[in-house]
Amino acid sequence: MKNDILANLLSSIKNAESSGKSEVLFNTVSKLATNVLMIMKREGYLTDFEAIEDGRGGIYRITLSKKINDCNVIKPRFPIKKEDFVKWERRFLPADGFGIIIISTSQGAMLHSEAKEKGLGGRLIAYVY
Repeated sequence: MKNDILANLLSSIKNAESSGKSEVLFNTVSKLATNVLMIMKREGYLTDFEAIEDGRGGIYRITLSKKINDCNVIKPRFPIKKEDFVKWERRFLPADGFGIIIISTSQGAMLHSEAKEKGLGGRLIAYVY
C-alpha cells in the first residue's frame, strides 16, 4: 500500500541515481508528482519523463540526467511565510545557491526562488540538490 506517492517516487529516483541507472519506471501517476517532475526537468535534474496510461493508475517513465545528489519530500509539510525562505534554505540545502526547494502555493507548485520573487508563501513539498 502506497501512502505517499511523492515520497515513493523521489525515493525511487534517488535509488536509481545512486545505482547508476539511466531510467526508472514508477507506478501511480498523480497531479502533484507530475508538477514536481516538470519542475525537476525544467531545472535540469531530469532529462525527460512521460506518463503512460495503463488502466491501473498509470506509469511514469523517467529518464535520469545523473545530476541528483539527494532528493526527498519534506514531512510534515510545513507552512512557510514569504519572510522565512532563508531559514528553510539553510535547513534543507547544503549551500547557498545550490539546489532547489519545491513549494505548493495558491498559484501552483513552484521553486522557492520563484515564490520569493512573487512574494508568495505556501507549504514545503520537497528539496532536490
